[in-house]
Amino acid sequence: MKITVIGAGAIGGSLAAKLSTAGHDVQVAHARGPETIPAQVLESGARAAELADAVQDRDVIILAIPFGVAGQLAGLFASVPAETVVIDTANYYPGMLSEPIEAVDNGQVESVYTAEQLGRPVVKAWNAALAGTQQTRGVAAGTPGRLALPVAGDTEQARRVAMQLVDDTGFDPYDAGTLADSWRQQPNSPAYCTELTLDELPAALAAADRAKDARVRDSLPERLAALGANPTVDDVVEMNRAAHR
Repeated sequence: MKITVIGAGAIGGSLAAKLSTAGHDVQVAHARGPETIPAQVLESGARAAELADAVQDRDVIILAIPFGVAGQLAGLFASVPAETVVIDTANYYPGMLSEPIEAVDNGQVESVYTAEQLGRPVVKAWNAALAGTQQTRGVAAGTPGRLALPVAGDTEQARRVAMQLVDDTGFDPYDAGTLADSWRQQPNSPAYCTELTLDELPAALAAADRAKDARVRDSLPERLAALGANPTVDDVVEMNRAAHR
């Protein structure tokens, strides 16, 4: 597939490298220009591109950008064909990683908000795994204990495309239903960054509680501070699991 990743940070860079290694035609774009794309992101064959060029003639566009800024790209996406699948990877951490957003604080689902700001449908994927998990724990399909990631979207075709790409990055994809249901994979639900298998993930999604999960999310600074300096991926995963025991 012809794929563009917008954003070259820990998530975007990892996805670009993995999808390029899997054989896809991958472009990487950044609002600050192609010269700002780190060299290591391009080592697997992905190409740096100007943002305006990178959204044209693509099958999939992956947004690996901070939550709340998608609306700044609405004009750019106005000319993107409706059949192009747009995947949102962002998460909302008010007061930590983004400014508070009233609509989301009042109950609007994260990626539903993003879709409205962008002016087109999106699929929610790759948001429910730590960057370190995505970078180091993807394995081949059929490997015992392979971790699973939820994928939510409003059309079967778009979910199917996103699920194929999740598989290509080393994780079992799980059909998590419509975008309106994607609150079940938002921070800090039982399915969020807890490294579950395909057998374990459905129950975790079902156990989500919006009010409780928001409180767990908002307690993140204190819980991270309790881990001390330089916590490992395993430390953070265990912290997330413990919050729901």
